[in-house]
Formats: sequence, structure tokens, C-alpha cells
Amino acid sequence: MREIESRAKAADGIDEATLMCRAGQAAWRQLLQSWPQAQRILVLCGPRNNGGDGWVLARHALDAGRDIRVLQLDDVAPRSSLARKMADEYRGAGGRVDVFDGAMLDADVLVDALFGIGCNRALAGDAAAWVRQANASRLPILALDVPSGVDADTGHVPGVAIHARHTIQFIAAHAGLATGAALDHVGATSVATLDVPEACFDGLHPAAATLPRPVLPRRCRDSHKGRYGHVLVIGGEHGMGGAIVLASEAALRTGAGLVSVATRADHVTALMTRRPEAMAHAVDDASGLALLLARADALALGPGLGQGGWSRALFEAALATGRPCVIDADALNLLAESPRPVPFAVLTPHPGEAARLLGVDTAHVQADRLNAAQMLSRRYQCAVVLKGAGSLVAAPGQITRVSTDGNPGMASGGMGDALTGVIATLLAQGHDAFDAASMGTWLHARAGDRAAQAGEAGMLASDLIAQLPATLAECTA
Repeated sequence: MREIESRAKAADGIDEATLMCRAGQAAWRQLLQSWPQAQRILVLCGPRNNGGDGWVLARHALDAGRDIRVLQLDDVAPRSSLARKMADEYRGAGGRVDVFDGAMLDADVLVDALFGIGCNRALAGDAAAWVRQANASRLPILALDVPSGVDADTGHVPGVAIHARHTIQFIAAHAGLATGAALDHVGATSVATLDVPEACFDGLHPAAATLPRPVLPRRCRDSHKGRYGHVLVIGGEHGMGGAIVLASEAALRTGAGLVSVATRADHVTALMTRRPEAMAHAVDDASGLALLLARADALALGPGLGQGGWSRALFEAALATGRPCVIDADALNLLAESPRPVPFAVLTPHPGEAARLLGVDTAHVQADRLNAAQMLSRRYQCAVVLKGAGSLVAAPGQITRVSTDGNPGMASGGMGDALTGVIATLLAQGHDAFDAASMGTWLHARAGDRAAQAGEAGMLASDLIAQLPATLAECTA
């Protein structure tokens, strides 16, 4: 973003002041769009250029006849020369300025222009106090470029941070605001490009890209089950049969032509009762897996697998085939114990599993989810889906993709097993690992949003799985 801003300032007719004026004007238009009836507006202006954007917005509000006040943390003039210029213009037009004294002024809307994209530390002192009071006021907050206290690069929230109702980002969207803890702070988002010329982006690679909606071919009328892939689900140690039921059902609902299941004998009857379309096989050891592995196009390895001797034997036999494979759940824990490259695989860890795979703690992963996903893909030489709010899909040599779909109702048991079945089906149908991981993540999240229309709390993995056929229909060319 700094490089793009620098290039923009060098373009004909654009300088730093022009960009700031455009940003402040765009923010004012967003405020009018979101809260057209707001009369009393309070803007907190920080000491640098993010504060300058706030001063410009305040001038527009003043010219529009609104009851506008600017609040500073102290009585020192802005440290940025450009922000000082915008502050002087606002004051010269008769605008009111107050210094924060611990009390929140009355307002209809608050504008957060405290800190911008460069802030990566926990807020302290009066800044933290103002943020706490702003959040406690329950008033709608418009954040300029980034909610203060959120790291725009990583999405990490190291301390107190603004809970915005809307965040307007300038020039381009910030990758960190699309994943992790940041999602509880940004509210609705929009991007004001500030009319920066497209040439300013030439040769620059984005930190991430939005996960695209898949485009899937329509099935031929002359179809048969052999055309749509054979998935083998491996797992279901004693007492953990539910996971393989969900994974196999998700594979079938994603359109797999055939689904086989290798599991403990005591789960076979339950599986046949719940989902008779899946072919259940009792497997006592790795030797009983050989024929099933030979017939499969792709593997779903890990749902309910366990970590005992039986589990390890099946895990090693499956990886030895080199077949396209989704590695999830206990299979990820076994991989963490015995790390190796798995270029034929898609790893689907939640943050705790990702931490074990990287040899760090979960907080370290969540502090920089983008970097964690990319480190996993490099270390294991494969595609990775780092699950969680704003799931990330990474692979060596690829731009990391961020999911903008999904909802909190998906925070329940079995959702990961469903994702494993979805991605395994796409692998079995011939998609490469990165594309299968991307498409599968999109389909899974979108199906979750469909299921959540009936309510988020109490939503089950089975509810999501039931929505997969309709979600696939959205993507059929």
C-alpha cells in the first residue's frame, strides 16, 4: 500500500494532498449513505495522515451544516504537516475542536480517524481509553481505512480496538481485515479507490486474493458414476464413527460418483443405516486397506482416525500411495509427529492443529494467519486450508486466497469433516490440489451460509451438507 501511494503521488495531477482530500470526501459520502439522518457527528483525529482524512471529513460535515466536533487526544497540533494543513482549514472555517478529557461527547455517529494502516501495537493511555468509551457508547462508528487497534497487515488485535459498524478502506482492500480477529471489528466494509490509476498497481503482487466463486461444468446427459470420482474415507477409530459418516455424506452430496469407507467393524452397521449409498468396509489393519486404496481416485484421511497403532498403520499406508489426499483431524496430528513433504495433499488444519504442524502455539498462528498458512504450505510442500473466520487457502507459488463467506454457526463439531469430504471429491474429479482446496472452501462456506438462513445457533454439520447440492447448482455453467 505504501508503494501504491508513492506511485500515485507521482502520477499527473495527483499529490499527497489530493489523495487525502479524496479520502476524506469518500468517507463523508459513506457516512451520508450509511447514516443519512445523523446530525451530531464526532470525529476522533489522530496525529498523522489518518487523522488528516478525519479533518477533511469534518470540513465536509461543517459545510453541510451538521453539528460536527473534532476530538483530539491532546492539544498538540497534528504531527503530519499535511494533517496540520487540513486541521487549519477546518478551524479556519469555524469548526470546533475539543481535547479528550475522559468523557465522551454526545453524538449520533462517531468517526474513527485515530490510527491507520501502520499501527501494529496495542493501544495505550488516552487512545485506549477513548476506544473503550467509544465501544461502550453503542453508537455507530465509521472507521477510516482500518479500525484503530487492528493490524491491517495481519488482522491481529493485540489489545483494545474499535468495533466499527462500517470500515471504509482506501485505494485497495487490506488483507488483514478479511481474516481472524479483525472480522469482529470491521463491520461492513467498502473500498474507495480514490481514482488511483491502474498503472500504479503494475508489477505488484497482492498479499492475498478473494476466494473466487467456482465455475463447474454441467453434467452430460450420458453420464455414469465412473466419471465423477471414487473417494475413499479412512478413519473412525472405536467411538469416533460420526466423523466418517459426515465426511462420506459430504463427499456424496458434493457429487462423488462412488464413496468407500475404511473403518472399524463396529461402525459399519451405523454407516449403512445412515448413508447406504456409501460402501462401508471393516478394516482391521493396513493389509486390509490395500485393495481399497488401489481403487480410489482420492483419499479423505483423518476423520475420527485416532492416534493409536491402528491409526498410524492406516495413515502410513495411505500416504505411501501418493494419491491425491485430504489430510485432516488426527491425521494432521500424526503428520505433526512425523513431518514430511506431502505434495499430493491438501492439509485442512484449524489454528490448534496448524500450531502443532508448525511447532508454535495457537496464539502465534492467530497473530498472523496469512503468514502461518504460507509457512505451512512451504514446510509441507502442499495446498493448505487454514480454517477459521476468514479461512485461507495457500499453496507454494500461489497467491493466498481468503474466504469472505461463512458464519459463526459453523463453529460446531463435524464442520471440518464435511469440508474434508467436499475437497476430497473435487480431488477425485481431477482438480489439482490448490483448485480443489479453493473450490471446496468456497462451496463449504456458501453451503454454511445457506444453512444459516434458518439461524446460526444450533446449526449442524448435517444442515450444511444438505445444502451442498443447491450450492453446486449455483456454480454450474
